[in-house]
Amino acid sequence: MRTTRRAIAGLAALTALVALSACSDDSDDKAASADKEAGVPAADKGTAPSALPVAASGATYVALGDSYAAGVKIPVIVPTAPPGCSRSESNYAHLVAKQKNIAGFVDVTCGGARTPDMTAGQQTQGSPPPQFDALRPDTALVTLGIGGNDIGFSEIVTTCVIQSRSTTSTQPCTDKYAGGGNDELAKRIADTAPKIAATIAGIKERSPKARILVVGYPTILPESGPSCPAQVPVAEGDLPYLRKVVPALNDMIAKEAAKQGAEYVDTYTGSAGHDVCRPVGTKWIEGIKPESPGAQVHPNALGQEGMSKAVLAKLG
Repeated sequence: MRTTRRAIAGLAALTALVALSACSDDSDDKAASADKEAGVPAADKGTAPSALPVAASGATYVALGDSYAAGVKIPVIVPTAPPGCSRSESNYAHLVAKQKNIAGFVDVTCGGARTPDMTAGQQTQGSPPPQFDALRPDTALVTLGIGGNDIGFSEIVTTCVIQSRSTTSTQPCTDKYAGGGNDELAKRIADTAPKIAATIAGIKERSPKARILVVGYPTILPESGPSCPAQVPVAEGDLPYLRKVVPALNDMIAKEAAKQGAEYVDTYTGSAGHDVCRPVGTKWIEGIKPESPGAQVHPNALGQEGMSKAVLAKLG
């Protein structure tokens, strides 16, 4: 794809996107490993509880996760949340708690979060404590949306936009990440699997009575046809490769949830036809130039509502 003013403008717009996932450093990975070595047990492979037990104290429902779970930049932002988290009162966890009239709801989701931030304080404005601090022995429900930042979501988007300016390849992002038959993103997803497993095991250790719902990611790109350069300026030749990334991530998350006795919530299927290239009022995901309140390449309020319906359907 040739260099265009649109692509250059897109690069400038990606600055904020990178910031969303730049909140944690590699020291957090060490904290996660230490937590695992310190005694997070292998998870019970039994069936997850089918009902919501009544908590005697503390939080009945705890929401954990990253920016897709937090609803970053969607008004109204929770005023008491750490500023760096950009946690919305309209994210799917809040909508589920309201719909189910759940008392004792605690939302600790945070933009930029990775699996290490479950057990170590996240390095972002406001210094949020470890998300697992919200868990209690009598917590009845936990939703977890995590993994995107572990594979470098924002870095992937930024890199593929930059690579789209290549004059030597029609699929520069594919060449970058899967050249020579070595798929770097597939490897990152595989490397994240044990982190997801350890995170779920950590929840079960701290909240053994909880029903655990592990929430997947919605679609970003249209499933077929061309992309929309104004919103996602990537090379058309890279679309076949990039379309596989979110489904592959979701598949890994679903498998790890099943292995650990948790339940997977599919938000991808219901998001078909609501990708970043759809018009306002239909799209669930904003592009690099958001047309509705929300972060770049993240769910808007309509997307959070759609994700909440998937969670509610799983809860029954």
